[in-house]
Amino acid sequence: MKNFSAITEFILLGLCADIQVQAVLFVLFLVIYLLTLTGNLMILLVVMADVNLNSPMYLFLGHLSFLDVWYSTVSLPKMLENFMSNTKTISVEGCLAQAFFIFVTGGTEACLLAVMAYDRYAAICHPLLYSQMMNNQLCKNLVWGSWGFAFLNALINTLPAVNVDFCEYRTIPHYNCELPSVFLLSCSNVSTNITLMFWSFVIHAFGTFVAILSSYVCIVSTILSISSTTGRSKAFSTCSSHLTTVISYFGSACLRYLMPASGSPLELIFSLQYSVITPMLNPFIYSLKNKEVQTAVRKLFGEYCQRSK
Repeated sequence: MKNFSAITEFILLGLCADIQVQAVLFVLFLVIYLLTLTGNLMILLVVMADVNLNSPMYLFLGHLSFLDVWYSTVSLPKMLENFMSNTKTISVEGCLAQAFFIFVTGGTEACLLAVMAYDRYAAICHPLLYSQMMNNQLCKNLVWGSWGFAFLNALINTLPAVNVDFCEYRTIPHYNCELPSVFLLSCSNVSTNITLMFWSFVIHAFGTFVAILSSYVCIVSTILSISSTTGRSKAFSTCSSHLTTVISYFGSACLRYLMPASGSPLELIFSLQYSVITPMLNPFIYSLKNKEVQTAVRKLFGEYCQRSK
């Protein structure tokens, strides 16, 4: 950290400067955070407790819920603290640490969504070979590979930022420390950092998006060849939850990282969409459209009520 200038902390402007509005936003985002924790922990508990959900699809769903808990925790507690604080500061080290974990959790989520798309491809396009294509060892390798790839990508982008010097202007027009916003404050030449971040994001996002797109091209082709209307409807239903999450996450993330960093309100909106709203909605998306998850939730709460009596 020796190459840092005298700047030791940044100021996160957040979403609004009006004190009364900040109080309302504090309540709103506290509710969102509690819903995110409750929903994702419930899905994780149900997947771990119910033997009927012992399949690759629910293994990946459990990991996605675990990831969403941490993804929202990277940003939301600090945001809530700043709503109630007059200083709204974050140390330079803490800012870079937050940027690192945003990369790790966000990148892992993209990889997991690609893995889940492949799982749906195997289940719908090759049902007879599904158990061979998605064996336990492969599923574990795919999960840990997602974490490993995202961790490596985070290191590649965050470590060079340690040597960046920051000028006297230390205000970040954001609610968290994403690297595009941090680079705006640098008085060093960060063109290499920005180029590295851009291409790593393009490769990461393009690779996972192509994997998802190719899986769904095969899935749609297979579904359309099914003669039964009921069969087609059921097959589409198994993919609708995942596809909703993919559109919500990838759409906003791509718009955020491919647009020039300028501190515009659109950056905040896109960032909130993929890092706050999507983790909150995922449990509801998967539970509302999945009868097996609904059954497992009712069963779990039924057993809990019986024991409490």
